[in-house]
Amino acid sequence: MHQHTINLALQILPQVASDKVYAVVDEAIAVIQRSGVKYRVCPFETVMEGTYDQLMEIVKEAQEVCFKAGAGQLLVYIKIQNRQDGDVFIEDKTAKYDQ
Repeated sequence: MHQHTINLALQILPQVASDKVYAVVDEAIAVIQRSGVKYRVCPFETVMEGTYDQLMEIVKEAQEVCFKAGAGQLLVYIKIQNRQDGDVFIEDKTAKYDQ
């Protein structure tokens, strides 16, 4: 895969007791925070900016911490915006809405 910057949206829905869902999701978000990539936490997913390989490694690690935090199963939804000939930046889509 090329080394252009892409956007990847990650949503992880852990199978845990309902009162533990946010705590497990917080573990996944902590992985993203520690990674150093640009990201935005949204109500349903977290959007990241980086190279394909870099972000897929974060996706893998985020799932691993959810299992370690007690999830027996995960539903993982990923959306990717990728360009063959250039970079994709979060601000390209959202800058006009930032306040």
